[in-house]
Amino acid sequence: MIEFRFVMGDLARTSFAYSPLQEAVYSLRAWREPARYPHQRPWLRRLGPAFRRQDTELLRALISPHLWIPDYLTPRPDRPRPTFAQQLDRIRDVPPHLLEADFTAAYDTTPDRLPPVVRAGLAHPAAFRHRIAEALDAYWHECLADDWWPRVQSVLEADLTHRGKVLAEHGVGGLFTSLDGRLSWDGEVLTLVASDNCHPWPAADIRIGGRGLVLVPTVFCHGAHTMIDPGLPPLLSYPARGRATISETPPPASDASLTRLLGAARARLLRLLAEPASTTELAHRLDVTPGAVSQHLSILYDAGLLTRTRSGRSVRYARSALGERLCG
Repeated sequence: MIEFRFVMGDLARTSFAYSPLQEAVYSLRAWREPARYPHQRPWLRRLGPAFRRQDTELLRALISPHLWIPDYLTPRPDRPRPTFAQQLDRIRDVPPHLLEADFTAAYDTTPDRLPPVVRAGLAHPAAFRHRIAEALDAYWHECLADDWWPRVQSVLEADLTHRGKVLAEHGVGGLFTSLDGRLSWDGEVLTLVASDNCHPWPAADIRIGGRGLVLVPTVFCHGAHTMIDPGLPPLLSYPARGRATISETPPPASDASLTRLLGAARARLLRLLAEPASTTELAHRLDVTPGAVSQHLSILYDAGLLTRTRSGRSVRYARSALGERLCG
């Protein structure tokens, strides 16, 4: 059981963020145990040739047999939407002497029983830290950044939008329990209980103590979890809503009347926008140019079928109430 203890002001410092570095590192779990992540299988098949060109011995060794990861590889986001490069710079600066403790904790073993590539690396920790950062950088740019990450990012953005709505309608207690059924909230303590089939967790009593709790959605977990080391800044990762959709093909514009009214392309866009998305994300899903998507979105927006909000440097579209009625 893990308990997060809140004091006055801690709720005000609780925030959401997502982490491209965390998703990249967590994606290595799917290469190690693809059966646990069926929604990732189409991506694994597509990315397989590029992945095999990477430093695969090292990348696979970053994930322990029970899928734990050295904490330093998934730093707590310091802003709502950090870039991969910003987060990678942080792990490049981690003191080298911390690597051994993090790897032995992740593997739940002693240093002499770590995988050979890790043992050899820890003999020269500064060089090992550099090799890991370079391997992750290459993996990101050659396998994930162009196609996979925009789709995952759209799922994470939609999740943040949904959680904001839950908070507004059901309050803090409703928000916390919506993240995972194993979470409970009594007004002061947020409790997470492990399910029976989980690898045993170390019990932890984590005092937020003014540091703030960061809630981080991910497409790579089946339940909420936190850092292995409870002394690190409080972070709770939880399953992103809609994570199974990342491999879906675009839905057909199956409603004949909607297609006759809007045309097949605009009808499909309207159906896709059950969850908010940006022009770039929609273009990736439909395998068309952003310019073509933008023209259709402008027409749908002018007709009152969409709403739009700015999210960072992008504009996200969603169905309006009229758009929902048309698709209903």
